[in-house]
Amino acid sequence: MQIKEIQEEIIDEFSMFDDWMQRYEYMIELGKSLPLIEDAYKTDDNIIKGCQSKVWVHAELQDDKLVFTADSDAIITKGIIAILIRAFSNQKPKDIIEADTDFIDKIGLKEHLSPTRANGLVSMIKQLKLYAVAYQTQIK
Repeated sequence: MQIKEIQEEIIDEFSMFDDWMQRYEYMIELGKSLPLIEDAYKTDDNIIKGCQSKVWVHAELQDDKLVFTADSDAIITKGIIAILIRAFSNQKPKDIIEADTDFIDKIGLKEHLSPTRANGLVSMIKQLKLYAVAYQTQIK
């Protein structure tokens, strides 16, 4: 599936819930299904700067597509990175670089986070895109 299709699917899923408590619970559930980063990659180099919680992200290129794994020490943050990884993992770096992230606004995520978590969300998106830029240069 293309990034836009995955984002639309996420928007549809979040629209099924009536209130934000249900959405938070869903995010926590998504966090439990996160493709977990190997302990060997839980290093300072892989910590996302600008997050209140610790969030580790690792990326590797497989068949010209970026595959992300991650983990966090906070359940909400784990859910947030799970949503982003679902949208951007197994995609070509060029597509990740060019993808917009307005689906975050459409599900209302940013406005329902504390300012520090919202900053962390921006940092997570920025880091995933930086990985895409770095790996794009390796594709011939």
